[in-house]
This record gives sequence, C-alpha cells and structure tokens, in this order.
Amino acid sequence: MLGQYYYHEILRKTIIGFGTLFNNIQLRHQDAAGKDISAIKVPLAYGPMQKFLARIEQGKTNERDIAITLPRMSFEMTGIEYDATRKTGITQTFKTTIKPSGSLKKVFMPVPYNLNFELNIFTKLNDDALQIIEQILPYFQPSFNVTIDLVSSIGEKRDVPVTLNNISFSDEYEGDFTTRRALIYTLSFSAKTQLFGAIADSPDGIIKKVMVDIYQDTNTRTARKSVRYTTTPKADFGFNETTSIYLTPTKYSPSEGKDVDG
Repeated sequence: MLGQYYYHEILRKTIIGFGTLFNNIQLRHQDAAGKDISAIKVPLAYGPMQKFLARIEQGKTNERDIAITLPRMSFEMTGIEYDATRKTGITQTFKTTIKPSGSLKKVFMPVPYNLNFELNIFTKLNDDALQIIEQILPYFQPSFNVTIDLVSSIGEKRDVPVTLNNISFSDEYEGDFTTRRALIYTLSFSAKTQLFGAIADSPDGIIKKVMVDIYQDTNTRTARKSVRYTTTPKADFGFNETTSIYLTPTKYSPSEGKDVDG
C-alpha cells in the first residue's frame, strides 16, 4: 500500500517559502549627522547554528582568513509534527480538473503537519541585531501567511501561516581579547502546512445534471412518481431549474435510463 510513488515537493516548497521571508533584510550605518555611510544586505543561508558558530570562532589557517563575516543569518528546519487540531475526515475527497487537458482527478483531503524552524541572527554589534529584529517582528502578530503552490499539477495554492513562537538571545563574549564576539538572536517559528497524498484519476465524471423524483408513497417498490425536479448548472455559476408534474404517475427504470409505465 505504501509503495506508490509520488512527490509533490511540499516540504521543500515550505522550507523555501520560509527562507524567502528573510532574504531581503538590510542593515545600515550612519554617521553623527544621520547620513548613511554604509548599507548591506544581510546574507542568509540554510544550516544549523553550530556550523556558523564554529566558522565564527575559527581564526587564520594556512595564512588564509576563513573567519565568517558578520552580520549573517541562518535558518534550518528542526522538526515535523502532526497537528491534530486541524484534522479532517480521513475518507473525505474532492475533485479537481487538470488544465489544459481537462481530465478529472480525485484527491484526498490533505493531512495537517507543522514544520518547526529556527532563524539565527549573528552580529558583532548589538545595534546591528536590533535593526534586523525590528524589520522582522512587526509582520508576525503572531502569524504571517505565505502563499505556497503545494501541488502544482492540480493548481492547489494555499496560505501557510508561519507563527513566531519564541525569541532567545545569547552573547558569546567570554574568552581572551583575540576571541571574536558574536551576538546571537534565535527566533523559533512553526509553519502550518498540509501534505497531500497520491492523486488518482477519478472514475466518475463531472455532475452535469441532478434529478429528484417525488413519489406518491414511501414504498419504493410499488410507488409511482408524480413530480420531478431537474437542475443543470450554467456557465455563469447559476442553475437551470425545471419542475415536471405527471398527471399519469410513472416509474423510473435505472437499468433502461427512462420512465416506464409498468
């Protein structure tokens, strides 16, 4: 049962969408007169905090400076957990049309999962860190929606709320005078995404006509219908409605697909 291959890249798209939120953070320095003397775009990379801390603490090796440049930001996915508060029926499905072919697909309702992230901000000056933090926090109250094309084959785009859960701070100042100082702000987030399973061809066609018969009695074996209500959809999302009254009650034969007198 678990051997059917499919890959919608939902987790990958969610990670990229999260990182895109912070790829345009800028940092500026001013002189005593309030004039900008420098402006930089803060670099952003995917990776754990420990990796960047090790790079910061490195000195010169083989006469080549490999110490990392500050300020810098890094982010990583730290966990995946099921969100029972957003659970839907496991057997619920919906149908969608693939464009431009027009083929009909049957899709099970997605499964809710939360992706946990950490965003780490490394700076040498506290004012640099505060500039970066202040460009991020006002957008999260505490959530910010990111529109992600979860399943491109069926055009399933959904808003994924990214929630700011916690902010922590550390100052790596201990050591001798040759040790580089590093201010580290760690912001914890959770993204409420949804995972889709395999997409199958629907055995049923699109419903183009609905017919309701009203019978004279509750006995379905012997009762005959006297009123039929028919509705068909229109292109402008309206409906054509028709009510037929039978003076001579008849029965509908599903096998023959028509009304019969017997």
